[in-house]
Amino acid sequence: MKVIAADFVTTAVAPAGWPPADLPEIAFVGRSNVGKSSMLNKLSGRKGIARVSGTPGRTRALNFFELTLERAATKEKLRFCDLPGYGFAKVSKAERAQWARMIEGYLAEREPLKAVVVIIDGKVGPTDDDIEMLRWLEATGRRPIVVATKMDRLPKAHRAGRLRQIEAQLQFLPRTLIGFSAEEGFGRDDVWAKILDAAHSP
Repeated sequence: MKVIAADFVTTAVAPAGWPPADLPEIAFVGRSNVGKSSMLNKLSGRKGIARVSGTPGRTRALNFFELTLERAATKEKLRFCDLPGYGFAKVSKAERAQWARMIEGYLAEREPLKAVVVIIDGKVGPTDDDIEMLRWLEATGRRPIVVATKMDRLPKAHRAGRLRQIEAQLQFLPRTLIGFSAEEGFGRDDVWAKILDAAHSP
């Protein structure tokens, strides 16, 4: 599978600004500064498709990107939606509540949404916000794809064990959590496999 095009589509804060519901959609969510933008850039193969910032909470709206893929000499399209980070953003309570309504409205109502990539910091482990998000997705019937990112910050000999620890914390089956590093590039194919499986599901 090759990404032959990746383009920013639009930014939206309300349903009126969402793109037409004409493509399978995959959402990305995680706490602020978890490496979400770096993951989007690595998956798309484009360094600047999502803005990488050292300032948590920089994404304050829903950002939509359209990707064109080539697989077995055929082309297909899908859409990514980058959601605002949760947890550590230095914003007011009122603004954070507005974000929560915007995110929950999108996750609950968006018809073409096929899966939600929940990004966890592999070194820090799952936070209360991560667990709350996973429970909310389970309650609403949304399909999660859970990825532990920043795995390059751990010694190679410790990475597999760290993934098993996080799986135990989340009560996941062994070897169902995907380890990922935007720096070293590993995990990209595994994440794409899950995304494509979800995009092609009924």
